[in-house]
Order: sequence, then C-alpha cells, then structure tokens
Amino acid sequence: MADVLNIACGQLGVTESPAGSNRTKYGKWMGLDGQPWCMSFVQWCFAQAGTPLPHKTGSCSALLNWYQKNRPDCVVKDPQPRDIIIYNFGHTGIVESASTTTITAIEGNTSPGQSGSQDNGGGVFRRTRSKMLVRAYIRPFTEKKEDDMTQEQFNQMFKTAMDGYRQELRDNDCGQWSQEAREYAVSSGLFAGSGTAPAPDGQPNFMWEDLLTREQVAQLFFRFAQKNGLA
Repeated sequence: MADVLNIACGQLGVTESPAGSNRTKYGKWMGLDGQPWCMSFVQWCFAQAGTPLPHKTGSCSALLNWYQKNRPDCVVKDPQPRDIIIYNFGHTGIVESASTTTITAIEGNTSPGQSGSQDNGGGVFRRTRSKMLVRAYIRPFTEKKEDDMTQEQFNQMFKTAMDGYRQELRDNDCGQWSQEAREYAVSSGLFAGSGTAPAPDGQPNFMWEDLLTREQVAQLFFRFAQKNGLA
C-alpha cells in the first residue's frame, strides 16, 4: 500500500492538455474528462495508493455529504497530513501540513500562487490557504468498531464500493488466454455487447471482466441451445 501524500506530491506540476480544457488523466480515470477535476484528482490519488474512497464522485459536496451521513466520525476538526480538505468555495485537496492559521495542501485543478482561478485552474500545485476558507476535513479511514456501524450503513457502503468496482470492470479489457473463446462467443451471437454504453475505444462494450448474474447465465445457455437446435 502506497502513501497517498507521496503520490499526490509526485503529481505536482501536471497540467491540463490542452490548456484550459479540463482534460487530464484524473478526469479520464473518473469518466469525467473535460469537467472540473479537483475531486477527480483526490479520488485518483487514493485509488493509486491502494485505498480507494468508499464513495466515488467528482463532487466535493457529495463526498462530504456521504461521510456526514455514513461515517460522521471521519469528519474531523483538527487536520492531519493525508486528510481530505473541503473548501467553502467548492474545491478540495489533500492536506500536507497545517499551522495555527493556515493549511497547506496538494490540490488539482488550481493555479500557482494567487494568480488565476483557485478552484478551476490548470494544474496540480501546492497551495497554502487560510483556515477560514475550510468547510471540513475528512479523514477517510479512521478506525471504527464494528458494532458502531449499523447494518444499513454497512449495506450502503458495500453497495457504493461494489458499484465503483464494477464500473471499473465495464470495458473491453481481457486476457489473451480467452481470445479464441471470446471471438467464438461474439461471432456466434452468444455475446452481443452493449450498444448503449460503448467502451472507451468506441467498440461495443462486452464488459468481459464484469460479474455474471444467474439471469445472464440463463440467457447465455438459452442462446446456445437455440443456435444448436436444442430449444
């Protein structure tokens, strides 16, 4: 497991391409390329560290609302390095250090110094700001006793994590070992792919690595039986 702060610092100086486009690897990873990406940057850093956030969103308010509802113990008053900072002007970053009156964070989608846009800038920079601009600090992974979490909260957290995990699987990534079988499944019509949600390369999305439900298994066997005159 990597250090999220080291990962964030390693991105300092990364900028949008082309300039002013909001296009970055962070937004592309989130599926939000071309949109303001400060939260996408934070989400990407935690995922790269091996600790993806339990609520995958590009919205600062949505992430804070999720923690306030599901893990209020993670919303803290005294910042520490690696906390997520939520500013009161719709911006976010990862805390690097704090003093009595200021907070220093690694932020995506900001501008260096005091010039340019502070919440929709062009790159990853280290920023020191007044604590008066802070709405909240989130410590994503505080320890919590199992009996402190309700079943409903656990179910929601598990569902959110699974939804995010399955979203990452819904592309055409696959192994070479299955190539012959995949080609047969497509050419014979057993797999049709999703025309409503194409893969990133524009091809029909077969979601090869996604989970398979019993309903889908039944449909697969039925198509096979029809093709071979068994149904």
